[in-house]
Amino acid sequence: MKVPLVRLLLLCAAACASNKFIVPLNVSPAEIKGTLPVAPATPKDKPGLLLASDPGGTINFFSMVDNLAGDSGRGYYLELLIGSPPQKVNILVDTGSSNFAVAGSPNPDVNTFFDSKLSTSYQSLNTEVTVRYTQGSWTGLLGKDVVSIPKGVNGTFLINIASIFQSESFFLPNINWQGILGLAYSTLAKPSSSVEPFFDSLVQQENIPDVFSMQMCGAGQSSPGNGINAGSLVLGGVEPSLYKGNIWYTPITEEWYYQVEVLKFEVGGQRLNLDCTVYNSDKAIVDSGTTLLRLPDKVFNAMVDAIVQTSLIQNFNAEFWAGLQLACWDKTQQPWNYFPDISIYLRDTNTSRSFRLTLKPQLYIQSVLTFQESLNCFRFGISQSASTLVIGATVMEGFYVIFDRAEKRVGFAVSSCAEVSGITVSEIAGPFGTSDVSSNCIARNPLREPIMWIISYSLMSLCGMILLVLVILLLLSNRQRHDDMETINDESSLVQHRWK
Repeated sequence: MKVPLVRLLLLCAAACASNKFIVPLNVSPAEIKGTLPVAPATPKDKPGLLLASDPGGTINFFSMVDNLAGDSGRGYYLELLIGSPPQKVNILVDTGSSNFAVAGSPNPDVNTFFDSKLSTSYQSLNTEVTVRYTQGSWTGLLGKDVVSIPKGVNGTFLINIASIFQSESFFLPNINWQGILGLAYSTLAKPSSSVEPFFDSLVQQENIPDVFSMQMCGAGQSSPGNGINAGSLVLGGVEPSLYKGNIWYTPITEEWYYQVEVLKFEVGGQRLNLDCTVYNSDKAIVDSGTTLLRLPDKVFNAMVDAIVQTSLIQNFNAEFWAGLQLACWDKTQQPWNYFPDISIYLRDTNTSRSFRLTLKPQLYIQSVLTFQESLNCFRFGISQSASTLVIGATVMEGFYVIFDRAEKRVGFAVSSCAEVSGITVSEIAGPFGTSDVSSNCIARNPLREPIMWIISYSLMSLCGMILLVLVILLLLSNRQRHDDMETINDESSLVQHRWK
């Protein structure tokens, strides 16, 4: 649903009499559309240089700096070469899924695709796979082919790849990527965990450390932008030039998504009055493929109420907070001074301690391109989620994030590119005690995956059928015995009545 530019201009002109006004957009529940297509969860939503390498000298991190392009609204992508001869594609980097997939046939929303018929090294596995995301889905054919990363680890690698032949709301208009690189654990891989994910194959074949890190440099940039914001995906380690200060680590509580434990939120220095289990009731994950900071309904409502109470602006309507409207000011004004800081507390690897990630308003009150010469328009960079808390690009653009799978932890440090007009827009501090929160904010061992529910119900049904057969046999046996005795037992009659 696109909003014609003329209509948008008329709406803006009609409100020019005041310094601040609201521009309504037509939207779907999953994405802001119109002249400003932005998805809260892209298929399921940045530097001096320093050469660093691993002790063996086999990894040159210098070549990986600024190897990403894109923006938070449409995702950050990496250039890959697939097949023999190599075919160049841009691939969305997603830490919230585990399959590597690329458009395998023409699609109106992509400008190129991987043609497996042209690759002499392609091996079909004759397996169909479907993956569904928070927004969108695709279906493809699983195969293997050689892949190389022009700005990454040297060499070519044999990788599982799905060639997408059908999709729904997965590829977006005006994007510059043609596939997705899932960097989560094999537990999430489809159709089963036996499909080795991209990074697992890279670690095994090249013997690099089981660590990767990301910097996303879109803080303060208008979305959707020109798609050339820098970013870095460092495969095999940590690049010191991409962050400032110390790295703080939180444990990975379960190896499927990069699930972490959120202890509390603060708005303007005031703690939200919620128990920590509310933040982790389903799961809290770090996901580069999600555009915004997504909060469960109860947390989102508490967050909005706290921002309204501490903000210097009291008359925003519900549509702005819901992502249905933009707020605009004259270009001579910046709204960020009107809004409070937001802080997220994560449990430290020393579980008796915590540390704090602080987002300045420049990260969550986000500039949106409207082609208005005299106006700056902004969206709310936080959205509602049915259950999952997702630390997406809204947060990640403020921090250099290390996915240390070897030590089962996720690290955060202030990003060297998290600046807007010379002001650093993120902070990190600690350690803090944890005596004011539960020692365990996560419900352990829930049945999370649909397949586990199916197995559970199947076993329960089987046990119920066996129990029913045993009861019937017992009743028949008792009835035959009682008929021979020409007596009736009240208790057996009652049981028979219950089963009728």
